[in-house]
Amino acid sequence: MKIVFSHEGVLPVIGYGGIERILFWHMAELARLGHKVVLIGNPESKIKEYGIELITVPGHFTSQWINYIPADADIIHLSYNYKVPGNIPTIITVHGNGQIGEIFEKNSVFVSKKHAEIHGSDQFIHNAIDLKEYPYEPKVKREWNNFLFLAKASWSVKNLKGAVSAARKNHKHLHVAGGKWFGLSRFVHNHGIVGGVEKMKIIRSCDFMTFPVRWHEPFGIAVIEAMSQGLPVIGSPYGSLPELISKESGFIANNQNELNKLVGTDYSKQFNPDVIRKYVEDNFSVTQHAEKYLALYEKVIAGTTLNSINPTYKFSERPEALLPF
Repeated sequence: MKIVFSHEGVLPVIGYGGIERILFWHMAELARLGHKVVLIGNPESKIKEYGIELITVPGHFTSQWINYIPADADIIHLSYNYKVPGNIPTIITVHGNGQIGEIFEKNSVFVSKKHAEIHGSDQFIHNAIDLKEYPYEPKVKREWNNFLFLAKASWSVKNLKGAVSAARKNHKHLHVAGGKWFGLSRFVHNHGIVGGVEKMKIIRSCDFMTFPVRWHEPFGIAVIEAMSQGLPVIGSPYGSLPELISKESGFIANNQNELNKLVGTDYSKQFNPDVIRKYVEDNFSVTQHAEKYLALYEKVIAGTTLNSINPTYKFSERPEALLPF
């Protein structure tokens, strides 16, 4: 199968990156599985060693890339909402929440069951990680003292404020990776925007992760990144989190009081890091991710439309409006 992707940025991404990393892992895995993978993209991308063909676009990428789609492409897979002209079968992965009134193509796929539901769809494939980039090195001894916040700290929907409040109330240390908390406390440690080896070092130094988001999180790659190192996760009840956090891998906190109590109670003996790692291996590997998409590619190439009507964001408030916590 010849599968064409389009991305203007440099791949593989160096350091911090979310959607770009998932896109690259997916392409590399498809190539490993024996498919012809083509990226119409940035000339600085270093992807040939992964078996991926690179087609570069001179001039303005956004308006020109469609002119470089190979005539023998079996399917196009995009990571943004766009109608490709012509008759080549196309799948679109929707990674974020739509805006009010935004309409998506019928062959759109979402990244969690809840994410699909709030856009009027039932088509979803969970995101995944390449476990080779997350070698399992669990913390030798858990003391229920160091908590991780791994998210874009400046974005209010990620609720750094709630995580800080729970840590300070219980005299626990909170390690903020993904920005900075602007305050003074001996319990809050700012690590800024981190990626790669530095991020993994911070994850492995912690005992638990708090992820009390106040919006419908489409997926939350940070959750499975933390779990890949055996960390349990406390999440809020929104978006994908009840789908990702099992009873063997963490808790759902329905409000700030529940979060405070969970952070303040020592659960270090309750969770087995090996079980949590195995949970990620069994449910969120890039191989499973690629195989699920291959099944959808075959359907779309055969003429099946994934959604009977165009998905659209179903709420009247912007997705960034803070949900109660």
